[in-house]
Amino acid sequence: MSPTDASSTTWRHKSLLTLAALTPEEITLVLDTAHAFSEVSTRSIKKAPTLRGKVVVNAFFEESTRTRISFTLAAQRLSADVVDFSGKGSSTQKGESLRDTARTIEAMGVDFFVVRHPSAGAASEVANAVSCSVINAGDGRHAHPTQGLLDLYTIRERKGRVAGLHVAIVGDVANSRVARSDIVGLTKLGAHVTVIGPPTLAPRSFEAMGARVTSDFDAKLDDYDVISMLRIQKERIAASVFPSEREYVRLFGMNAERLARCKPDVLVMHPGPVNRGLELAADVADGPNSSILRQVTNGLAVRMAVLFLCNQAAAG
Repeated sequence: MSPTDASSTTWRHKSLLTLAALTPEEITLVLDTAHAFSEVSTRSIKKAPTLRGKVVVNAFFEESTRTRISFTLAAQRLSADVVDFSGKGSSTQKGESLRDTARTIEAMGVDFFVVRHPSAGAASEVANAVSCSVINAGDGRHAHPTQGLLDLYTIRERKGRVAGLHVAIVGDVANSRVARSDIVGLTKLGAHVTVIGPPTLAPRSFEAMGARVTSDFDAKLDDYDVISMLRIQKERIAASVFPSEREYVRLFGMNAERLARCKPDVLVMHPGPVNRGLELAADVADGPNSSILRQVTNGLAVRMAVLFLCNQAAAG
């Protein structure tokens, strides 16, 4: 199966900034295209000629390991040339605007910007400044669309569907761009979403996105098909957003005791990096219900699919 056979839906976006801009059919097209690309990583020669001659710039103004390497490998496996750009030591630290930096780099013959930035809206600012394709690799608390897509892919791969599933998102939802992209993607594909955490980290404002909000993790444990645990930033504890690590683990940590009360086939997810013993007990993180490493693997195929589809739209 070739990527172009994945769906009859037409992809019309040369850039990917947020899942909110996609229809359910377009999201499904990305997932189907990723499935078609997934076998590339199993070949002895892990290359496809799709982006030969194209230049992809990873413009990361925020530290990253998984996302940067995943995009780099995705572009290289599609035969693109990849340039890593770091905000540290760049002209932006000398006072140059993000817009001017992007336009300067584009003038060197760039086809893609992959942008990660601590400020919400930064990827859109770059997209408005350049004519090449822009992919949002995470902007502040706003969005992380490829993480949302790889989570959807992983759920569909494991469960066979997304529609009708009950997905719990647990932890620091308020500060999570992953959670926002997940909620958008899940609801578009027909899943039921419950947001769980302390009121300071899981505010009722998420009800406007179509999610149920609660601070009681234990009340409906046996109702969830998927439980996605979010990383807790240790500085939140120091800032008294919740009382202590021990209290957080008691109320919201996923451990063997809670897992035993879930459905036997519940899927446990985490975008990484994991604070073992805080969000997830080690035996759960490494257990058969966990999809943490599979999410990383699937991220490569999903990012290949996004690069492929955006390149098609830009050429069309």
